[in-house]
Amino acid sequence: MIVRIATEGQYELGEGDTAELNELDNEAVHACEAGDEQRFHASYARLLEFVRSNGQAVPHDQLVGSDLILPPPDVSIEEAREEFSGEGLIPG
Repeated sequence: MIVRIATEGQYELGEGDTAELNELDNEAVHACEAGDEQRFHASYARLLEFVRSNGQAVPHDQLVGSDLILPPPDVSIEEAREEFSGEGLIPG
């Protein structure tokens, strides 16, 4: 799975990482729905760190389509509410 972090770049994650990524996404969704800005930023930071730590960076000169696009690290909770709702960024 190719994950793009807006303003940063792309990372390739293995199929085995999907469940953990979905769990972190769900944490961010619940924080967003609760309007808990501090919890949202903490959970979203964990999600981004998971992608960076477990993913292999895709070279910037390589053109690869993204399976998932994450908002930039400085996304506000208001902006995030548009994407982090329902099933979140990752359905399932």
